[in-house]
Amino acid sequence: MSLYALLADLIVVIHAIWVSVVVLGLLAVLVGATRGWGWVRNIWFRLIHLGMIGVVVCESVCGIPCPLTVWEDSLRRAAGQAVTDGTFIGRWVHDLLFFEAPPWVFTTVYCLFGAAVLGTMILLPPRFPTSTRRPDNQPSP
Repeated sequence: MSLYALLADLIVVIHAIWVSVVVLGLLAVLVGATRGWGWVRNIWFRLIHLGMIGVVVCESVCGIPCPLTVWEDSLRRAAGQAVTDGTFIGRWVHDLLFFEAPPWVFTTVYCLFGAAVLGTMILLPPRFPTSTRRPDNQPSP
């Protein structure tokens, strides 16, 4: 296996992680809000999550191809592979991520998903972490 093919597979795995964080992040916020999980209201988690789907929405609305997809395609060509070629894991993850549909379908789905994430920011607002540290002049219990 060439270095280019290995790097292309690595890009696919990174792409899958990105998608998983976005999708599972929203699911975690929704489930966590009903179960009282405090970490799902962490401001940094929520801002990173919103930023990740925000990038996808902006790329889609502006007609910008995903840089990870462009990079993977370029590496596959450099490895002498078609986009659908690669290792088992690379093909499996690639097939899981990509399917055929008109571009407007993806833009609509991304925008709706982005709106759902933004909606959770409003309906289930994040919180800044609170300090549990006692002031130095307070005796311990």
